Amino acid sequence: MIFWRPDGTRLRDLDPMRRMLPMLMPGRNEALVFYEQIVDATALVAYLERWNQGAGPHLTPLHVVVASLGRVLKARPQLDRFVAGRRLWQRKATSIAFAAKKEFDDRAPLKTVKLPVVEGEALADTVGRIRDAVGGSRTRDDRPVDKEMSVLGALPDALLAPVVRAARALDRWNLLPAALMKDDPLFSSAFVANLGSVGIDRAWHHLYEHGTVSLFCVIGALRPRLVAGPDATPVVRPTLRLRFTLDERICDGWYAAQSLEILRGDLEDPARLAAPPPPPGGRAQNAPRSTL
Repeated sequence: MIFWRPDGTRLRDLDPMRRMLPMLMPGRNEALVFYEQIVDATALVAYLERWNQGAGPHLTPLHVVVASLGRVLKARPQLDRFVAGRRLWQRKATSIAFAAKKEFDDRAPLKTVKLPVVEGEALADTVGRIRDAVGGSRTRDDRPVDKEMSVLGALPDALLAPVVRAARALDRWNLLPAALMKDDPLFSSAFVANLGSVGIDRAWHHLYEHGTVSLFCVIGALRPRLVAGPDATPVVRPTLRLRFTLDERICDGWYAAQSLEILRGDLEDPARLAAPPPPPGGRAQNAPRSTL
């Protein structure tokens, strides 16, 4: 096995249990854990309304989640790790993948977009890059990943299955060429599914054995829910459900929960997106806001 990869740096000096986990659980889907946040979206809804009254690009919860998650991944690097060849790696380049349909129709093809994370980028610039990426994925089929899939899709099953097995074996032995990882959305830091845009609110998602995605985020619908107010009095507020699937081999649960509380904080106070990510703590150390 080669102890070098173009997309990651091998982590050494790990504690014994962290080093053993990839040996004990070689597959992502036997190492996944689930985590849910119900975000108080009162400030987020107001922020979206103010933003969309201006002349800038239209802002949606997907844009804010992607922008904030990029901040979290840069500020909390243990969340940007992956397991390959039963070893733990630190990712060299942070990126977030998400899916986009050409149109909301059962027969419309689903395109995936891989967006590099730019540290310190203004929200408007992130929104612009997302819109350009989604617009491109809805109007062209000439991206490298589309061409690769078209070529592979044209192969008969008798040839396609061995090719896929060979690619996974090369990745396991750290021999997969960087060119095949560059545009593949499953070689990303995180994958975001905006299911709330089509009214789906309660779905969890698996992790892919192909690729290196270690974190999956499902965005639910913006919906009113009964929550506990500041004085513990039940109140109805707009909320956003986020459901995460995480490969527990990359970091411990405390670190992951603390990191994702930064995301919650950004969504509950979107003005924070203009400032550097705060250190984890505060709300995360208290009981999370719960529904009744």
